[in-house]
Amino acid sequence: MPFLPVAALALLIEAAVGYPARLLPRIGHPVIWIGRLIAALDDRLNRPDRSFAARRVRGIAALLVILAAAALPCALLQHVLLALPLGLIGLAILASSLLAQRSLHAHVAAVAQALEDEGLAAGRAAVSQIVGRDPAQLDVAGVSRAAIESLAENFSDGIVAPAFWLAIGGLPGAAAYKAVNTADSMIGHKTPRHQAFGWAAARLDDLVNLPASRLSGLLLVAAARTQPGASAAGAWRAMRRDAPRHRSPNAGWPEAAMAGALGIAIAGPRSYGGVPVDAAFMGDGRREIGPADIRAALRLYRRADALLVGALSLGALATLIAPG
Repeated sequence: MPFLPVAALALLIEAAVGYPARLLPRIGHPVIWIGRLIAALDDRLNRPDRSFAARRVRGIAALLVILAAAALPCALLQHVLLALPLGLIGLAILASSLLAQRSLHAHVAAVAQALEDEGLAAGRAAVSQIVGRDPAQLDVAGVSRAAIESLAENFSDGIVAPAFWLAIGGLPGAAAYKAVNTADSMIGHKTPRHQAFGWAAARLDDLVNLPASRLSGLLLVAAARTQPGASAAGAWRAMRRDAPRHRSPNAGWPEAAMAGALGIAIAGPRSYGGVPVDAAFMGDGRREIGPADIRAALRLYRRADALLVGALSLGALATLIAPG
């Protein structure tokens, strides 16, 4: 992994300072830029009067445009920065914008805080910021499950996966990953509008998330060994048993590991836009959970994230001091 030092430094920078809030109203965020391009291509190319095959071909073409728009400028920028004396640090600062350690923790912690301080209505409002299911249908346990699921899945999608592709492909690798992941979240749904046009984005997202999802699960298993009250054996057992039953080929790995470690059950049936979805439970523990379980999940997340940062830092150190 030739960019291990960049990945390690980017994780440390993002964990320390996050993405500066004052930049959002001024320049936005890389994911917002990518999202605007995806929305424009969807509006222009995904016409309902075209055939299924034509819309699928246009979806493939749109995905190629999205990947090129994300990766090529980053490749040029990386080439320029690496020619400068402190270019590695500049590259890591830019790459840190593609990671989400602080924002993920803040959004999930806000759900626990809302439930603790203001009750169910506030918890529903807070969790609606991070999940797509119908919040009005959720009780306290449902809100808590949704928050923990989001934490587990986004640990993989928002942290481990971009760090993995950053370590392998540098800034363009991480940017291309974020482009694919954003495209999947916007157009990769099996709805009448996007079943054809978003097919390529959904399939590629499944592929690029495969290594990170397994790694995320293993990090959560390892983290459970260090957390009082958590069970590494339970995490390993739930991950191996339940992950293959998840609707997603990737999300089940961190979700099942998290559930098994904490002795709870998450996922299960839910509703999107009034449409019920019969999904398998991850974990076979308690289903009646609350904000205390969200807090426990956040502690496990912090430990797993620290393991990731530590492993990449050790790898970066070895890369920097290796002869030749």
